[in-house]
Amino acid sequence: MELTVVIVNYRVKYLLEQTLRSVEQAMQGMTGEVIVVDNLSGDDSIAFSRERHPEVTYIENKENVGFARANNQAIMQARGEFTLILNPDTIITPRCLQEGIAWMQSHPKCGAIGARMMDGNGVFLPESKRAFPTPWVSFCKIFGLSKLFPRSPWFAKYHLRYLSDLEPQCIDILSGAYMLCRTDVLQRMGGFDEDFFMYGEDIDLSYRIVKAGYENWFLPTPMVHYKGESTHKDSMRYVRVFYDAMLIFYRKHFPRFNVIFYPIVKLGVIVRAGMAMAKRFIKRLLPSKATPASENWPWVIISTDAATVAQRAGIGDYKTDIPASGCHNVLIDDGCHTYAQVVDYIREHSDKARLAFHIFADRHGIIISPKMS
Repeated sequence: MELTVVIVNYRVKYLLEQTLRSVEQAMQGMTGEVIVVDNLSGDDSIAFSRERHPEVTYIENKENVGFARANNQAIMQARGEFTLILNPDTIITPRCLQEGIAWMQSHPKCGAIGARMMDGNGVFLPESKRAFPTPWVSFCKIFGLSKLFPRSPWFAKYHLRYLSDLEPQCIDILSGAYMLCRTDVLQRMGGFDEDFFMYGEDIDLSYRIVKAGYENWFLPTPMVHYKGESTHKDSMRYVRVFYDAMLIFYRKHFPRFNVIFYPIVKLGVIVRAGMAMAKRFIKRLLPSKATPASENWPWVIISTDAATVAQRAGIGDYKTDIPASGCHNVLIDDGCHTYAQVVDYIREHSDKARLAFHIFADRHGIIISPKMS
């Protein structure tokens, strides 16, 4: 068996369905298996998926055991030569798998591979490639130096923005949203460290892969990940959970820096939490702007049967080609486009200032949007 795909689900019914369909298309011609672990979603997402994808193996937890432990449940029974750790809010293509596996087969020292992740509007997600959070790298991130000097190899190592995202790069950290790993390496290491409940487990695993003598690589193969790190970065919960995860990482891998680093991180948490509170307070004081995103923008429907899509989606006026000017919602019909075509279309037409992309799920007659929960 070539590949095992592991997906941990939590309350993303329609996004999971879309991810499973993209995986199904991407794995055509390959021998493999797909394992979905549900962390007590409390909805009908597994029953919904099982009816439409009976070939998938489902593990239904009786409690939310966290990202690391849920992944490990599947990793330890994986039978493929390679294992893909994949988020349930992603869209992958055959190229992701074909190019990743080919790279690993031609690079014996490669232990894991990441892809060029874009958000739902085709904007590159910087967490696709990162450096290890050494004391200096962490200091620059916590206190904003990496934002002040985003292209500096000295100050902005965390997201490696000075390295091209259009070429293969040997990097330190891969995102847990998409990690293509050698299964034997993954299983020998015991998978993810379950001390991490959410955030940080991908950093820890990437670090252990490198310590074991392997390399982590970023490949510029495009894919879509709806919820990048930026989604939660201004929330109090994100600040606390993310930096707590960094402390776990430091206690484990850099114990000699604990005395120095612990108070720095704690100070960083206070600063970031204060900034998050200030932003929220200012937003409440200021009058709300006109509809920020795309609720009132006109529609463009990309389909061989735009009239039927419009009727089923409840859209009145629409165009079938993107105009040269003006802001528009772009609805791509997955009934007449493969997910590889969808991803390529979003990448080629990405314009975050004036276009918002959505996918019409032909099977269900609903619009899949980046803002869906």
